[in-house]
Amino acid sequence: MLFSSTIFLFFFLPITLLSYFLVGSKLRNLVLLIFSMIFYAWGGVSYTIIFFISIIFNYFMGLAIAQSVRPKRYLIFGVGVNLLLLIVFKYAGFLVQNLNELFSSFAIPPVKDPHILLPIGISFYTFQSLSYLVDIYRKEVAVQKRFVDLALYISLFPQLIAGPIVRYKDIAFQLQNKAYSLTRFGSGVEQFIIGLSKKVLLANNFGEAADHIFAGNIHDLSSPLAWLGIIAYALQIYFDFSGYSDMAIGLGRMLGFDFLENFNFPYISKSIQEFWRRWHISLSTWFRDYLYIPLGGNRVSKSRVYVNLLIVFTMTGFWHGASWNFLIWGLFHGLFLVIERLGFSKILSKIGAPFSNFYVIVVVLIGWVFFRVESLSEALLYIARLFSFQFQDESTFWSFFDLKFMLVLGIGLISSTAFFPWLARVFAPVMKKYSILDITFRSFYLLLILSMFLLSAFYLVADTYNPFIYYRF
Repeated sequence: MLFSSTIFLFFFLPITLLSYFLVGSKLRNLVLLIFSMIFYAWGGVSYTIIFFISIIFNYFMGLAIAQSVRPKRYLIFGVGVNLLLLIVFKYAGFLVQNLNELFSSFAIPPVKDPHILLPIGISFYTFQSLSYLVDIYRKEVAVQKRFVDLALYISLFPQLIAGPIVRYKDIAFQLQNKAYSLTRFGSGVEQFIIGLSKKVLLANNFGEAADHIFAGNIHDLSSPLAWLGIIAYALQIYFDFSGYSDMAIGLGRMLGFDFLENFNFPYISKSIQEFWRRWHISLSTWFRDYLYIPLGGNRVSKSRVYVNLLIVFTMTGFWHGASWNFLIWGLFHGLFLVIERLGFSKILSKIGAPFSNFYVIVVVLIGWVFFRVESLSEALLYIARLFSFQFQDESTFWSFFDLKFMLVLGIGLISSTAFFPWLARVFAPVMKKYSILDITFRSFYLLLILSMFLLSAFYLVADTYNPFIYYRF
């Protein structure tokens, strides 16, 4: 079940909210847990059973770590089991495929492909379970003795299948002390609608253009068409991913939870280091706290720091999917982080914001090719087409630029910057000074939000194109 689906918007969500607020406060966690499990079971009951067993396992591992005089052995066991489940369900096919390629070179009979389907959201809830166990071991949080509360933390449906990755220490207090108000609920609805609009009105339109271009013969791509394809994909994945994060944060706020922001206009960054402070913030901070710092972080020699960065970003790429392309994408970003630490960051600070931002955009766009194209050879060919400077068949290129696409492109490019927040800050003092302007603006904004929701709902009813790009995560 997707947030951007009519069954979620007009059936599951209203029933969940109604049930949640009709029961007493002591039963709300249980009600929310039941609906979260129903939400997950929508994608397959068999995997829900495995998911629930995983929750039970982590509950008892947490107790064992907290109560044992030798907690490290339980931590190692708990982390090992969680990672084993992730490896089996997400990477088994990839490992078998590569083993068989190696075996074929030595005339060894191939291993049978297990054809294990990937449970939706396994990367997200596994990382949340790992952070819970590690934080208990580090004594940063108290063990959760209420099974329902821990199960709800791991399975909470707003962030279950697409993040953000919620750290237990950021939500532990809220599990029993939620904040409710009409203002908070309204703010949550607003952020949810903004996220829904990002996904349906922007990401889906960019996705259609990108899919059309990437589906063609890469050999025949002109340079402008190749650039249009990867720009469309870059905007698709940003508005898709940040849109889902906004919906999750908005849903959480409606239910009394505060989730941390996951995106902060990454495409305005002036270095790759800054990009990763703004892109998928919950993932980058997770790897920082649970891998980079334990490896030594910045406290080791410079050469070791560079190795640590490459390890972290190789694993970041591999987290996204069982493919060499994802691994190369992560390593690609890690290499530029090393280059910046070697002194290039000083050059970036001197050449000015427009040039440094252009550098980031080009690097990120080239990186997205590895993310989008499944074959490594085709990804390299696509990058070659970007810089081929061939301009044949420009009629195909211009055919994309109808009124609808140009409108979506204009809104998308502006919305990917901090222009609208800046505009709000500029006009805030004026609105505060003149109440009539404040009332007019608020009325217009309310009408705009309502229109965005109705237009998104119309698109969902009328259009069948609504991809879910997190199935590999």
